[in-house]
Amino acid sequence: MIRIGVLVSGSGSNLQSIMDACERGGIDGQVAVVISNVPDAYALERARDRSIPTVVLSHNDYPDRSAFDRELAITLKEYRVDLVALAGFMRVLSDEFLGEFPGRIMNIHPALLPSFPGLGVRRKAIEHGVRFSGCTVHFVDAGVDTGPIIIQAVVPVYPDDTEEELRDRILALEHKIYPKAIQLFAQGRLIVTGRKVYVRGFDKDAAQCLVNPPLDI
Repeated sequence: MIRIGVLVSGSGSNLQSIMDACERGGIDGQVAVVISNVPDAYALERARDRSIPTVVLSHNDYPDRSAFDRELAITLKEYRVDLVALAGFMRVLSDEFLGEFPGRIMNIHPALLPSFPGLGVRRKAIEHGVRFSGCTVHFVDAGVDTGPIIIQAVVPVYPDDTEEELRDRILALEHKIYPKAIQLFAQGRLIVTGRKVYVRGFDKDAAQCLVNPPLDI
């Protein structure tokens, strides 16, 4: 059983999916602590409803990024976390923090990386006219959304999509693939070699494909 520290800044829907997966046995682990840099983040209420310890560390209370990240690392270690999961945490982590948890920090991003890193990605996907978008769980490195990719899920994008429609389509899959990525970590099945993440026991299916619009229209 692994101990998971979840970092949040907002509503916490991905936190909810992680907590739910832990409760139903979909993750061999437990959420040990939820930490937010935003005092009134709704994600904190979600954690408290499950009697999970919460901590507020406002970045405004620290003189610089390094000081904040040092306190963040200290707090996570106090709760003996094995994995740090970013779930809507709106802070770029320093190299110093990453060095405290090497290979043990995950993030989820609402696009198919390496396309559309950063913010406003659903709008960018629609404006660019892509036929597919999706979400990516990756290990965190020193770049912004540049770490080794663990799992991705794909959704169609339609020319008349609103940003809200695409958001909801992607979010439904985020709630499935993030717990799965964490479970693969808990099972010791993830092997990182350079930029590639191999999954022990994964069988390739060369016939898998997606086409949008479909070929038979």
